[in-house]
Amino acid sequence: MKLPNVFAGLENLSTGVLVLDGDDRILHLNPAAETLLGVSGALFAGQRAGEAFERSPELSTALRTVRDTGETVIEHELDVAVGGHPPIRLGCSVSPMEVPPGGLVVELRAVDPHLRIARLEQARLQQEANRELLRNLAHEIKNPLGGIRGAAQLLERELPRESLREYTQVIIKEADRLQSLMERLLTPHRMPRFGAVNIHEVLERVRSLVLAETPGVRLRRDYDVSLPEISADAEQLIQAVLNIARNAVQAITGNGHGEGEIVFRTRVARQITLESRRYRLGLRVEIIDNGPGIPEDIREQIFYPLVSGREGGSGLGLAMAQTLVVQNHGSLECESRPGHTVFAMFLPLPG
Repeated sequence: MKLPNVFAGLENLSTGVLVLDGDDRILHLNPAAETLLGVSGALFAGQRAGEAFERSPELSTALRTVRDTGETVIEHELDVAVGGHPPIRLGCSVSPMEVPPGGLVVELRAVDPHLRIARLEQARLQQEANRELLRNLAHEIKNPLGGIRGAAQLLERELPRESLREYTQVIIKEADRLQSLMERLLTPHRMPRFGAVNIHEVLERVRSLVLAETPGVRLRRDYDVSLPEISADAEQLIQAVLNIARNAVQAITGNGHGEGEIVFRTRVARQITLESRRYRLGLRVEIIDNGPGIPEDIREQIFYPLVSGREGGSGLGLAMAQTLVVQNHGSLECESRPGHTVFAMFLPLPG
């Protein structure tokens, strides 16, 4: 089957690209995909993806998921084996297409181990900077807050009318709220209290809090209920997921374009690297929203403190979330485009 002219540009891409039709038959491989997989596009085209990649269960699962949900699936690392070739480690994303009808596009990228190590080191240094900045910020704010609250209490005693004390109560309550925030900023620096945690209980707790705060939000579950328990600090994970979910709520409620939706998704992640250690199995938790996406100019800095894409935002929620996830031996990543933002949390599974 001849591809439309719109796909002519695929030939010059350095990323490997496969195009599948609505029946999962391979229509085309670009030269980069031929090189990555070590196959001839002329011989490979026409085969069903399930047959061509029968030794690549993770890729087959990704294809089925996109068929079922109509949403892009991003696998940061997976093993792909074709024919008699040994498995190779690739990054992969699968997206639905309009042309051909029901088609899928599969992007494949070689995984550079040196780049992965550099990325992990960069994340470690960023975490150290985040912790120091948050600690200093919390201590600097806590001291004057105590003075403000004390002065408001003294003023309240001197006011002649009860109605005037409403204003001092506002000052006192706001000071207490900010004091609580400062305590939460310092909370990530305590050692985690590890125990057996069911990740779906964590997500359900966050779900109930989000729905209580924003009853009109649409929050959908997509759980792999077969996932085992993990060793983690449940309260820290609840806080991390809650920060991300609140960020998503603010994005979609301020969008104004169609109905906003947040999805909580859990899946198994295979062969993942966390804190420079390789795990055969891991847990992937995705918080997905259909908001406007993260502004391109801050996408690389969203986990830094005081960086926010929202007017009036503190820029602390995501930095805190990443710190909490890392303290539980995990990692937090983000992929964003208009209409589709995914925060993916990776945690080790036992075994």
